[in-house]
Amino acid sequence: MIFSKTLIHWYSNNKRNLPWRETQDPYRIWLSEIILQQTQVKQGLPYYEVFVNTYPTVFDLAKADESEVLKLWQGLGYYSRARNLHATAKYVADKLNGEFPDNYKALLKLKGVGDYTASAIASICFNEASAVVDGNVYRVLSRYFGMDIPINSSKGAKEFKALAQELIDKKQPAEFNQAIMEFGATQCKPKNPYCHICPFKDSCVAFNKNIINELPVKIKSAKAKKKYFNFLVFISEDDKTILEKREGKGIWQNLYQFPLIETKSTLDYDSFLKLVKKHPDLDNKTFELRQYNDVPKVHKLSHQHLNTTFWIIKIDSIEKGILFKNITEYPVPILIGKFIAEFDGFND
Repeated sequence: MIFSKTLIHWYSNNKRNLPWRETQDPYRIWLSEIILQQTQVKQGLPYYEVFVNTYPTVFDLAKADESEVLKLWQGLGYYSRARNLHATAKYVADKLNGEFPDNYKALLKLKGVGDYTASAIASICFNEASAVVDGNVYRVLSRYFGMDIPINSSKGAKEFKALAQELIDKKQPAEFNQAIMEFGATQCKPKNPYCHICPFKDSCVAFNKNIINELPVKIKSAKAKKKYFNFLVFISEDDKTILEKREGKGIWQNLYQFPLIETKSTLDYDSFLKLVKKHPDLDNKTFELRQYNDVPKVHKLSHQHLNTTFWIIKIDSIEKGILFKNITEYPVPILIGKFIAEFDGFND
């Protein structure tokens, strides 16, 4: 088909030099694809290099403690990816003797591997003609063919997958998949695409109808919930603090945080002082309280906006705590990691 030939030709002249394009090792391809989910290449590349250097094989990753994996992942967000990454590494190492499944259907059974990742691995490593569909692919196809069906609807997902499968070059599935993803990432960008030098501009529906900025169509998601987090940063006379491991299935599972008090709204100093006095670690103890940030820091997650205030608590002693200087050894959410990086004591 002319579309696939044109696309692959463009790719051969314009592809970026990236380390995962120099291998067909399923472990490294899988690793790169998991890291690049919800992540741009410029952000994900350093993480990929650190993971490959730290865990050269799936056996090395499988042997690691989850806390070590989460620490290396810190800053990438969507931490369930890291937990699934570790779980799958252990499964492949222990149950499959380190050998990844060699086809799309079997790859789908791995934890954390969906349609896109399974197609990428199957095509790049095993030459299976299984088309990838990610945000870049949705954008390219919706604009070129003028498709206004919502990409985040079940019908849209099916139709775009079917179209991509129809277009894929059966003899060069790896090249086609990488080409269409690269084209969406660097040429047919979300904003200010390079239409004037696009090899498809004469036949692109969106370009010729001047509806580039209207595609792809996406159903608006529910409004993000507002939450109000108050972190208690304990500082003792011997420079100890308290970190707690988050349990359960919510955000930041198995990451560490300062003791948290969640409120229904932002509280002023006097109101929070009355509340914090009831905290079990402060019961009948003398302490000083300081509000670190006057205005709550808003940390935006996919379905939640966290209005966050850090409260510094100076106290004589802490029964069970860690030295503040050792706090960077623990995997923490990026929100807390940024605070730790800028915090410089009670009188900062």
